Amino acid sequence: MGPIATIIKEKLEKAFNPTQLQVIDESHKHAGHAGMAGKESTESHFQVIITSEILMPMNRLARHRAVMDVLADLMVERVHALRLEVITA
Repeated sequence: MGPIATIIKEKLEKAFNPTQLQVIDESHKHAGHAGMAGKESTESHFQVIITSEILMPMNRLARHRAVMDVLADLMVERVHALRLEVITA
């Protein structure tokens, strides 16, 4: 796991105390993509799969906003795309 993926994992663990959390670097699928241009790191595209009691009562939009709020600083300069899957069952 690279440094940006590690930061994502640590932030989500702290904020949501998940019972399941996977941070998958999908950057290799986007080599040459505009989102990769000018990035210091090759880590830019991620999939996050998370299960958390904190997120369970929220609707889909609220869950996505909660996760994006936690990762906001990374989304500005370091992460180009984040695919989020919240498992609720």
